[in-house]
Amino acid sequence: MIRNLGTEDGLQGEGPARRVRLFQGEGLLAALGILGFVLAAVCVVWMLLYGGEVAPNGDVSKAASFNAALGIFLLSTAAVLPLSAMSIRGKAIFRWSYVILSLYSYFAENVQNMRGMNPRFAEGGTAFDIAVAAGFGLVAMLLIVFYCVLAVAFFRSRSYQLRPELVLAIRYAMVAVLLSFAAGIWLSITESRLTGGNGNIIWLHGLGFHAIQAVPLVAWLSERTRLRPQDRRKWVHVAGIAYTIGLLEVGWQTWIGGAMLELSPLPLLALFFFLLSIGAGCYMLWQSVIGGKSSEVSSPSLGHEV
Repeated sequence: MIRNLGTEDGLQGEGPARRVRLFQGEGLLAALGILGFVLAAVCVVWMLLYGGEVAPNGDVSKAASFNAALGIFLLSTAAVLPLSAMSIRGKAIFRWSYVILSLYSYFAENVQNMRGMNPRFAEGGTAFDIAVAAGFGLVAMLLIVFYCVLAVAFFRSRSYQLRPELVLAIRYAMVAVLLSFAAGIWLSITESRLTGGNGNIIWLHGLGFHAIQAVPLVAWLSERTRLRPQDRRKWVHVAGIAYTIGLLEVGWQTWIGGAMLELSPLPLLALFFFLLSIGAGCYMLWQSVIGGKSSEVSSPSLGHEV
């Protein structure tokens, strides 16, 4: 399966000469991401009517945040998947695997919390609850495995040639996402988001996933500037490296059991690097505005437009 995901068969002309757009051919994954927001809205209505906690161990507020987070993640993945340069077969395997695994995740998170059960740890539950929790653990590991295969695809030259700035940004984002998955495994092992004295693993888990929106946005804006390609890539490097260092600072602070909202060196350093990454994005936005027109118009040979 992994070999099929990486093969070149069936690309049918996907290459530098053919413009590849965000979300191209990934309507199903995008729709699944939108489903997450619909389910989050349903959970909010439930909370307004009945409250968040459901005895003995359910919490619909956690299901709401999970739905929204998974929805954002699936939408982001649908956006970047066309730039992976995987074969048609490879993308189909990844797509349908994620469809099945995500549908199970939606099912387990929502149904179990509304039944009053923790979807991951079924202490005192029925055989059904134990089976759902065991399945959730397996699904989580498969989500990581398939995403690792996708991440590797972005580090191939065939992917980079499609849209260099965007793929460069996605490479940084993939590193951050893998750190988030590691934090998720950490959560599962400890069976709690809290660690040490005041550490909260959810900071690392959440911020890592948001890299797949934040860093590629800088690259997308850079494509709309009149800057030279090497200058655009320089600012993508600034955004990606700064975001990654900030994330590592968050991980270090969490590892030693420190709170992220305290005035100590590691949280302040993390804030500095995240602001630096945001600053790179603001500069690209400014350059795109003052440029007056997209980089495709000023440099037709680039051909990198959504």
